[in-house]
Amino acid sequence: MDRHYFLLRRLHSLSGIVPIGAFLLFHLTTNSSIMWGRVLGKSQHGDAGVETFQHEVNFIHNLAALPLMEWLVLFVPIAFHALLGIYYATTGKGNVKAYNYQDNWRYSLQRLSGYVGVLFIFLHITSLRFGWTYGGLMPAFEGEHAASSTAAHFQQGGLGLLMALFYLVCVSALVFHFANGLWTAAITWGLTISVEAQKRWGYVCAALGLALAGAGVAAVVGFSALDIDEARAIETAMQAGHGGPIEVESATIPPAEPGH
Repeated sequence: MDRHYFLLRRLHSLSGIVPIGAFLLFHLTTNSSIMWGRVLGKSQHGDAGVETFQHEVNFIHNLAALPLMEWLVLFVPIAFHALLGIYYATTGKGNVKAYNYQDNWRYSLQRLSGYVGVLFIFLHITSLRFGWTYGGLMPAFEGEHAASSTAAHFQQGGLGLLMALFYLVCVSALVFHFANGLWTAAITWGLTISVEAQKRWGYVCAALGLALAGAGVAAVVGFSALDIDEARAIETAMQAGHGGPIEVESATIPPAEPGH
């Protein structure tokens, strides 16, 4: 580790930006389409937000060699970044108590948000890929009924509210970790040497972080307030190639079954 410290540090920061950070940007933009799709999307069946989100999900699931892309672009980089990040976090020493400066607090929050992010990503991936819902904490995601199955997960009474808060906290931690990591990466790569350059780049990173946080909030709120019956009817019509408006029949969407 000491011998290749210079190289590993740069590979660690690079993997956090590309592809992990780029995927986070894409992922939150896609999920928040449940809200912004109602303004910018095209509607054939009713709720343009549902249609836009389902269209994006269908596009992703129909990509050629999707499993290979997931391993090369997502799983391996995340594992590398997480394992190396945990090593750096556990071997580094914070000094917030001795020096109560903003940079020291960001250093501590970077480590804490990293731990939260690793746990959440593991739960998220295993629930999507293997159906492990962890007693209903994570959603039983249905690719053909993406919005309605996610909305049902966030609308299970008081438990649904706790799940929504859980997602908001975890997504916010990931966003902070990425935005703050983007700021430190510029220092690591020697791109922001002066204090003024670091300050200007800090404004850019903060703006990006706020935008991503807004997308995360929009996604959770959008699914939490979605009409599940209408969303399921729209998704069914899209899968069947229905070209016109639909009639919504009220149906009870059962909550996610407890997983492994």
